[in-house]
Amino acid sequence: MAVEPSPLQPPLRTLIVDDEPLAIERMQILCAKTPGVDLVGTASDGEAALRMVDALAPELLLLDIAMPGLDGMAVAQALESRVPRPAIIFCTAFDQFAVAAFDVAAVDYLLKPVSPERLARAIGRVGSALRSGGGVGHAKSAYTEEFWVPWRSEMIRIAARDIERIDAERDYMRLHVAGRSLLLHETISELERRLDPALFIRLHRSTMVRRDRIVRLSHDGMGVWHAHLADGAEIRIGRTYLAAARALAGR
Repeated sequence: MAVEPSPLQPPLRTLIVDDEPLAIERMQILCAKTPGVDLVGTASDGEAALRMVDALAPELLLLDIAMPGLDGMAVAQALESRVPRPAIIFCTAFDQFAVAAFDVAAVDYLLKPVSPERLARAIGRVGSALRSGGGVGHAKSAYTEEFWVPWRSEMIRIAARDIERIDAERDYMRLHVAGRSLLLHETISELERRLDPALFIRLHRSTMVRRDRIVRLSHDGMGVWHAHLADGAEIRIGRTYLAAARALAGR
């Protein structure tokens, strides 16, 4: 169910940024049908978007990523130090920028074609954050705390602390979360860098697990060690990662 804006909350001053005229037209139609949106303008490239932010002071950007010249990520980075900073909802045809979107404190990440229901939910989240006085960005952290992952026809927000295991599958990572698995376009080395080592440990060149999921360690008497997880899975520990794994047991 979409989050309806409060009738006491004025509509969000919104700027659409997209280099495709048809995409702008579609988003204009969606905005016209979405409560809580006051469309103040459109921009067809990143440079124009920054000029219009200066001139119009929008509270929300519906921002494409893949644009010639200054792309959507660069626009978001340019706005990071601005006070007040407009909220950003990325609207893109590509899912591979979802992790980077978190780094620039985007409120949501919508895949094209954007559905009215998903847009309404995302705008509702912006309105709720503004009404609570908590702002619309994420506090900067040394490690990624959440990111978006493709699921069916949309992107869903996953908290890092909810991931139980990560398995590398070529250019994708399979995230095991609450009994289901999700694919993220990322390398395991990059995820290892982004995730808090106090929560996660790498056991193999293709596997990371949340530390509290490990219930015991065992070896076969010939130097091969395994980690046994709470769900019954058994992970062979690579030699490179053995010292860190044995340190879990104080060895």
